[in-house]
Amino acid sequence: MKRDGEEKQEEMSAPMETDAGRAAELFAESVGIMKRLRAPGGCPWDREQSFDTIRKYTLEEAYEVFDAIERRDFPHLAEELGDLLLQVLFYAEMAANEGHFTMADVLDGLNRKLIRRHPHVFGEEAAREAGNRADVDANVEGSSSAVLRNWDEIKKAEKAAGASAAVKTPSRLDSVLRAMPALAEAAKLGAKAQKAGFDWPHWRDLLPKVAEETRELEEELAAEPVDQKAVEAELGDLLFTVVNLGRHLGVDAEMALRGCNGRFRERFGQMEEDSRRPLEELSLEELEALWVEAKRKLAEGGGSHPDDKKRR
Repeated sequence: MKRDGEEKQEEMSAPMETDAGRAAELFAESVGIMKRLRAPGGCPWDREQSFDTIRKYTLEEAYEVFDAIERRDFPHLAEELGDLLLQVLFYAEMAANEGHFTMADVLDGLNRKLIRRHPHVFGEEAAREAGNRADVDANVEGSSSAVLRNWDEIKKAEKAAGASAAVKTPSRLDSVLRAMPALAEAAKLGAKAQKAGFDWPHWRDLLPKVAEETRELEEELAAEPVDQKAVEAELGDLLFTVVNLGRHLGVDAEMALRGCNGRFRERFGQMEEDSRRPLEELSLEELEALWVEAKRKLAEGGGSHPDDKKRR
């Protein structure tokens, strides 16, 4: 005779198994669709793409997921997660086309990682079979901090195994992840370099550097023909310098830019509201006048941003 708990567990597991099966079928269909898009006779645009051309979209999709989570917009979140998954499918299919790896390799690697890093769930033997080489206590007794300690130890063992296969001189910058927003990465790189004494002594010392990087960007733009790669490099140098100026001032560049974006949205919206004609029909002088007026109105109305109150 089954206990009440066992009956409830069976009732709950049946829909979950059905949903998992449907998800597996739909995922296989998605893989097939992407394969078709990239195949001869598929979509011309999709066939032209490379790892370099679509990587910017991956960042955009990740930020859109982040935005939907912040707003708790769950219907939109489901859509954005699909768009982010599309990026994974795209990369995997391109890698398969070039003979690097397949979507099956991606999933197999993910599954093995999840099993070896959760010995408290799947058992120590299964974790070992999945590649765990760390000696950890799988009896976490419901402690999330114990889970995190084990996770870190298992991850450290994975890195040690990888390091033995490819010997590389360690750098103090290795701890700064490449997988983060570029503004945050630039600030962390500057902070790490500072510990080695490689930094500007004072924030004032960065102002001439900003001017220098601006001049070098202008020089590249004045060249004939313009070297777009060189322009990109010089703009990157300018941004890196500005981010580290923010670090010296105790300002997070990412948050500063988000604040600026918010101010621009608000002021531009005020321009659209005030204009009697579509903005596209206005001259630069008329647009600038609208912008100044928008800032004035927002400042008089209390302004949601400090520099709306600045004197002009």
